[in-house]
Amino acid sequence: MSPPETVARPGAQPSAQSGAPASRIAAPRAADKERVQSLARGLAVIQAFGPARPSMTLTEVAAATGMTRAAARRFLLTLEDLGFVASDGKHFSLTPHILRLGYAYLSSMSWWHIAQPYMEEVARTVQESCSAAVLDGDEIVYVARVSASRIMSVNLSIGTRLPAYCTSLGRVLLAHRPTSWVNGYLARAALEKRAPRTNTDPDRLRAEIDKVRGQGFSLVDEELEAGVRSISVPLYDRTGAASPRSISAAPPPGRRSSASSTSTSPRCAKPPARRPNRCRRRLRASRRHPNDTAAIRARGGGS
Repeated sequence: MSPPETVARPGAQPSAQSGAPASRIAAPRAADKERVQSLARGLAVIQAFGPARPSMTLTEVAAATGMTRAAARRFLLTLEDLGFVASDGKHFSLTPHILRLGYAYLSSMSWWHIAQPYMEEVARTVQESCSAAVLDGDEIVYVARVSASRIMSVNLSIGTRLPAYCTSLGRVLLAHRPTSWVNGYLARAALEKRAPRTNTDPDRLRAEIDKVRGQGFSLVDEELEAGVRSISVPLYDRTGAASPRSISAAPPPGRRSSASSTSTSPRCAKPPARRPNRCRRRLRASRRHPNDTAAIRARGGGS
């Protein structure tokens, strides 16, 4: 009997992995009268907080967002009145009320209720954590996770953001984007060498993404960080088309070789036209949100 899994459900304590630099915070064009620039600036204040900056003074918020002190003060006081920000008189920080914003998205993911048992089955079969992610801009964001009970595990949770180019989840998602979009991504993304084995060459990455598209899964070995290996497959919607989501399992290199990790991929990547699985059949029966459901392209040792 494998150890029990811990299921991270949408809406259950999503983590704030923000603290984005001001350059990454998109604001509407000043000339665009159909956009509300003050709303974008208010969201920029919220995004300025994160693990590196959990608490800031007014001056620090202004510097992080590129605003004047007067403008930053108005936004902070407004957010405080709404309950999203708290202050001790000098420092400002986010409150748990901010989770309402993330919960609105997570609770709308109807596909999670269908995907959950299959993610649990994957985690139970390979005895490793199983995660689901979506592509948000140039990064992936974890939106669901089933964690295997281990003494040593990778510290990831709902809301965690990681680069797409050096993660198996990201490469699967990139593989199902148009070629022109991928070329633009590789031209603009900061391809940093996060570990000794990180692939940062645009041409090699483009070839790897093409390979993932052809084989139906991605295996990334110690490119995100030393000691971390993961294998990912795409999720499919009720029509059999690739949806903007993927799932992964992540066995550390010491517990599973690349060959054995790859050998599990046929169970995780059967073409849907040839092997419809239980998850897809349930999706066909679902009529609640036909455009927001997804099928796991995995047998998980079962069907």
